[in-house]
Amino acid sequence: MEENKNLTFRGGMAFSLVPVLIYVIFCIILFIGFKAFNMEALAVGGFLGLLIGGLFCKSYSAYWESAIKGISSITSVSVIVILLLVGMFSQLIKICGISSGFVWLANSIGLKNGLFVAFTFLAACIVSTATGSSIGTMFIAFPIFYPAGMILGAGPMWMAGCIVSGAIFGDNLAPVSDTTIASASSQLFKDGRTADIGGVVVSRLRYSLAAGIPTIIIFAIAGGIGGTYQGGAIEAASNPVTLFMLIPVALMLFVSTKTRNIFAGILAGLFVGTAVGLGTGLFTFADVFANDPANNVAVGFLIDGINGILPTVALVISVFGIMGVLTDAGMLDFVAESILHSNAAKTESGAELICMLGISATTILFGGVTSASILTFGPILNKIGSAKHIHPYRRANLLTGTANSLPAIVPFLSTFVFIGSALTGLSPMLVAGGSVYAFMLFFVFLFASITGWGRMMEE
Repeated sequence: MEENKNLTFRGGMAFSLVPVLIYVIFCIILFIGFKAFNMEALAVGGFLGLLIGGLFCKSYSAYWESAIKGISSITSVSVIVILLLVGMFSQLIKICGISSGFVWLANSIGLKNGLFVAFTFLAACIVSTATGSSIGTMFIAFPIFYPAGMILGAGPMWMAGCIVSGAIFGDNLAPVSDTTIASASSQLFKDGRTADIGGVVVSRLRYSLAAGIPTIIIFAIAGGIGGTYQGGAIEAASNPVTLFMLIPVALMLFVSTKTRNIFAGILAGLFVGTAVGLGTGLFTFADVFANDPANNVAVGFLIDGINGILPTVALVISVFGIMGVLTDAGMLDFVAESILHSNAAKTESGAELICMLGISATTILFGGVTSASILTFGPILNKIGSAKHIHPYRRANLLTGTANSLPAIVPFLSTFVFIGSALTGLSPMLVAGGSVYAFMLFFVFLFASITGWGRMMEE
């Protein structure tokens, strides 16, 4: 492998991958050994990888200059700023407990068995699209929907799988999702502009619906298998007033996609959402922003939103640091050129298929942490797709769609499956087996890559 003159490593360019290797080992220890998951720990793995990886570089100072250059890139700064603003809107939706409104609606119209599973999938899709957080959606939805599903005759495997599926749906589609932000920001037009999030979301809808519609049908038909209907009401987990929070969610989605400006969408959603929440009594002014004199700290969902997203921001910073090192070492260019000059990548379909393989491998290695895998493989896909004149929207969709499909639910290596298993007591195999949407999304992009369905080209 030819080494880049800007950054050279003892033993060759392959040793620039040491930070990635250390991060992967850290993920394995964290998920399999400790059976724990949190973004702070993942960020620690990223920064430890950077610290140790520099020992293999011939110039430790040049190594860190490359890392800082990656962290301070316009893409990195853009992702961090958007995530911080998104954190406030996500927290606004979370504190209102919107999922309890969906439980009330399902109980009111008498849904049970497989129909309740299909309904829960739809509800989880809406919650995850509103909050932009797949992990947050699971922690919100499982305590409310899963016990209700057991009462209403849903099969445990399907009930767990429909919540994971709904969380993945929003993680893939939501304009306020970290994976959507990362995938759009990593794909550039030929004039240097990053792919706008609004345009990416609009073009992504076809793939989400193509995977979502058969998923609903499967859950409706098979969702009652293994369950026993117990009857009875579930009023304790119901609150119809929270459904009013769909108004700011719809407005945020509309403004973001209409203006293709995520900042305008977040501003509209925050302003209207705060007004709706105060007007309906879901929270008070003290829940928005207030002082806690006992502890001399400011509190409220605005503060909690920033605090909640900081671990993700730390992970993003560490990954961009690693990307800076790999870029200056020439590793990213080497991988992209190797793919471009391979026989498999001679056509647009072949290039997309081999990129799907690369995205899948990266996501599996990163333990299903899709944001990290997208940031890692994104620059490679950008170079390959640009050389093949594939539109940045299509590339961003392929990147996030593949990462959020089968590679994200590999048992014992997936954060999604691990959390679903921990919250239900089911085996990882059952949770993964019931995550129908991940299967459907993978086959949709496999079909799209082979046939060219939905492919847009850039002039």
